[in-house]
Amino acid sequence: MTLQVYGIPNCGTCKKALQWLEAKGVAYEFINTKEHPPQTEQIKDWIEVFGSQALRNTSGGSYRALGEEKKTWSDQQWLVAFSQDAMLLKRPVMLKAEVPVLVGFRETEAVRCRKLGL
Repeated sequence: MTLQVYGIPNCGTCKKALQWLEAKGVAYEFINTKEHPPQTEQIKDWIEVFGSQALRNTSGGSYRALGEEKKTWSDQQWLVAFSQDAMLLKRPVMLKAEVPVLVGFRETEAVRCRKLGL
């Protein structure tokens, strides 16, 4: 299984997810979104799968710095924002065989295992 994990190294949620994957013996490729931000087309695919709301990192400073108008933005407006600032993306985003399967790390273990095919 090819698993790609998009996030940043110092993110607590990313660390927790990577530790969980390692404990399960799952091989993965970690992509640091600060150094290698996802391309617009890739983010567009993520929005199609998860929706823009699920992808929003609402606890981050970048999100809080946006104006109140963000509450009425369309998916297209979020696509532009995510493309310009990867810190707006919730972390981690996991892709299995290049197909988006998980965003964030709040699901139960059973759900994670099912989505990752474990």
